[in-house]
Amino acid sequence: MEEVEGPSALLPKKSPPTLTPKAIIHQKFGDKACYKVEELIDPPQNGCPGLAIPQKGPCLYRCCLQLPDFSVISDACKRKKEAEQSAAKMALDKLGLSATNHNPSEMDPLEDLVSRLSYLFSPEFLSANQPLAGHFRAALHREGNLCGLVPVSVIASYDAKVNNLCKSINPEGETNPLLVMSLILREGSKLPGFVSSSEEKYSLKKGNPHPLEKMQSVIDKQESSLEIIQIEAVRIPHSPDKAIETLNLSVPLNGYYLDIIAVALGLEDASKILISRPIGKASSETRMYFSVPQSAIWDQSLGIVHTKEADLEGNFNVRGSYLSGSNVCGDAIMASIGYIWRDTNLFHENMSVKRYYRLLIGKNPSGVYKLSREAILAAELPKIFTTRTSWRGSFPRDLLCTFCRQHRFSEPLFSTISNPQESNGSCKKLKHGESDNTEISAIPVGTMESFRCEVKIFSKSQELILEYSPKESYKKSNDAMQNAALKVLLWLDKYFTEKEVTMEELTTFGDSIGIHFNPHVVSKEFTLVGSICCFDESSKSGKFFNSNSFDLLSVQRDGTKCLVDNEGSDFGVLPSYGSLVCITYIVNLVGEEECEKEPLESCEEFEFEIGIGAVLPSIEAVVSQLSVGQSACFHVELPPTELILATAANSDRIMSLLSAGRCKLEYSTTLLRLTEPLEERMEQALFSPPLSKQRVEFALQYIKGSVATSLVDFGCGSGSLLDSLLDHSTSLETVVGVDLSKKGLARAAKILHSKLSKNLAGAGIKTALLYDGSIIEFDSRLYGFDIGTCLEVIEHMEEDQACLFGDIVLDSFCPRILIVSTPNYEYNTILHKSNLQGQEDDADEKNPSQSCKFRNDDHKFEWTREQFSHWATELAKRHNYKVEFSGVGGNGEVDPGFASQIAVFERVEDVPNRDDDDDDVATHIYQVVWEWSDI
Repeated sequence: MEEVEGPSALLPKKSPPTLTPKAIIHQKFGDKACYKVEELIDPPQNGCPGLAIPQKGPCLYRCCLQLPDFSVISDACKRKKEAEQSAAKMALDKLGLSATNHNPSEMDPLEDLVSRLSYLFSPEFLSANQPLAGHFRAALHREGNLCGLVPVSVIASYDAKVNNLCKSINPEGETNPLLVMSLILREGSKLPGFVSSSEEKYSLKKGNPHPLEKMQSVIDKQESSLEIIQIEAVRIPHSPDKAIETLNLSVPLNGYYLDIIAVALGLEDASKILISRPIGKASSETRMYFSVPQSAIWDQSLGIVHTKEADLEGNFNVRGSYLSGSNVCGDAIMASIGYIWRDTNLFHENMSVKRYYRLLIGKNPSGVYKLSREAILAAELPKIFTTRTSWRGSFPRDLLCTFCRQHRFSEPLFSTISNPQESNGSCKKLKHGESDNTEISAIPVGTMESFRCEVKIFSKSQELILEYSPKESYKKSNDAMQNAALKVLLWLDKYFTEKEVTMEELTTFGDSIGIHFNPHVVSKEFTLVGSICCFDESSKSGKFFNSNSFDLLSVQRDGTKCLVDNEGSDFGVLPSYGSLVCITYIVNLVGEEECEKEPLESCEEFEFEIGIGAVLPSIEAVVSQLSVGQSACFHVELPPTELILATAANSDRIMSLLSAGRCKLEYSTTLLRLTEPLEERMEQALFSPPLSKQRVEFALQYIKGSVATSLVDFGCGSGSLLDSLLDHSTSLETVVGVDLSKKGLARAAKILHSKLSKNLAGAGIKTALLYDGSIIEFDSRLYGFDIGTCLEVIEHMEEDQACLFGDIVLDSFCPRILIVSTPNYEYNTILHKSNLQGQEDDADEKNPSQSCKFRNDDHKFEWTREQFSHWATELAKRHNYKVEFSGVGGNGEVDPGFASQIAVFERVEDVPNRDDDDDDVATHIYQVVWEWSDI
């Protein structure tokens, strides 16, 4: 090759054309390039003009580009074209091609690599403010023959373009750094006079020195300080039997820190150091440093550095390889030090044993959640995703994305599918109100709009690892996505934390939740998990802290310690299923001698929801026995040692305690606050579809079979029933809602107006009105309607008002049919996961014991089945109606019956005619807040 003087001599003489990434891909692959764009989030739902309908968020797209040899998946983009260009750009990076200076007739990856190396050793690059340039400047401070020598591993690690070019030339370089080093040495040797190589030292340097004034200006800027900085690092022995230990490095601020690390590894200088990619966050400077195997040989004739596999196996560093994601041999040093973008100073942070173990558990699905909650010894990966308000810590989707980044997979692909109409096919039996149990009708429930979300995870080489096909549907697209991500996390967590789990068990568990995986790819990608995830052999448990066993030492109240006594005096309101609790806790490691105690973890305010598995089971069991202000102290068996060390500030002291004898963890906790579960949240947790939806569907199916033309909804709220009616074709011509809540009526008006004005309602509706008024006051305009409904309303009144409503509606409004639903108080035992104690036997007693709480704070009363039956039966007798009982949620044939009990009143005689001329102004007391007419 002809000698060259600078980087410009190697560039094409002709200016390259300006092409988009997609155009370059088309030039290279033509029709063989296949683009597939998928929508990630549902598009915004625009309301009618003038109405503030909430938006669901912007639509995002992701593109999968399939090429003959591999495929790539783009990042999330706002436009389809941007997603396609993003995928094309990623493919070019994988091929080692430039998206701006690409000329297929003149440049290939090898030539591009030579050109890039030429530029890196140019005077222009020496002044750049980027990490690799910092190494080039620091190399000028090395003494003697080392001056200006840059280790090949540094170029491979800190220049993304060189790294990508080498991997496109030889894809095996992804996990074998020696192959990347070989390519850089081989191609660097093609630049005699400009770049020279030192094969023995695996380094490159500029053959023709930089101009003297350029070198002097670089040296002058960095000679002002002779400071020595002390940096704490961690040594990871290649033998798993040896403990992780701290290491202190004394680094001259203006020296070359890699030479100091090399000495700590037993090397003469940095030439034979290998450097991993960043560990943890992408912006982190935490890396693994280890040496080229001693048996490695540079074969100049073949242009490769190779070593014997037998030598590698005996020297393989499992822990270092697992953390770094690439093969590590021999002892390794993990340190947080290096040059960063737009800064000429050396960046450094201390790397402690605690931080090492936090990085280690951060590669585990449940470990990611523990770290996001900052509660390694208290939090657990929840088994259920409920709502944004009750979930604490990173959301499942974010956790899954973090996990994939930690293992250098492609971002998980989420595909949300909408099911506009879906029925669960279930039905409820309707029965007579007296002792007669004859079946009257079967009413199907469950028609609803729902969403499902599919998930796919691909390896770094775009092989499908697993896919999730949901079995459940959800009311909101976000709930579908978050639950799908959680299902995948739970499957991965089972693989990571159960040491003896087999592929057959994983398959069975996967089938039960809708996950299918490729065993070959899973084994290949997680080959080191079995050696690392269950941690050291001294740990009795191979899982992340999932033992239910604990010793309760004491409960303290008002300064007095006592044992928990559920039979004793009333301790106040206790947490129940769905409750949101806030506690303070302290965790200590207690030695064999009780006086030996070392603090590990504490939190002044820690929130979690009872019943979803978000904390250590023993914590939930103890807290469920406390009332606000009470404290408890209890012991649990030790979790894996790595979890303890991930929390310990003084790792040496902790290791001393652990090795001295039998230890336990001591938890001290106090219940600070308690938020009772909302009725809606409890119902959503136990019923699918939610109980509120089932009540609406019950009424809807009854209305369809009644051939009614007019309906009034007493206590319509935000119009959920009226909204559902408009989605179906019925015989109704007039629909009316009455309520006292102006906010609820405003929301109902927006929903109804949007559907009716856009002709989205079921055929036949001619008039729709919303009234502001009290349902215990009569308005003659609503006299004699075919159907009246009152769903979950009467319990919000005082009991005497509920009885008054019953008399007024049947005596004055006189609907042909009236449907009333109210909570079944007896079912609260299931919703609250507590025992109904002290239930009065007297059927005439209207207020049962309050030991089992009402479902909502604003409920004035809740009736048992007997109380509700008594009220409805007597009411029907007084006003010449017959009544039938049914319900939704649960089973009416088995105690404690339906969750919501329903009474359907039907008039025995025709509604008497009413002379409108007899009406006076006083009977028109409701105020019209919204009206729509198609007449």
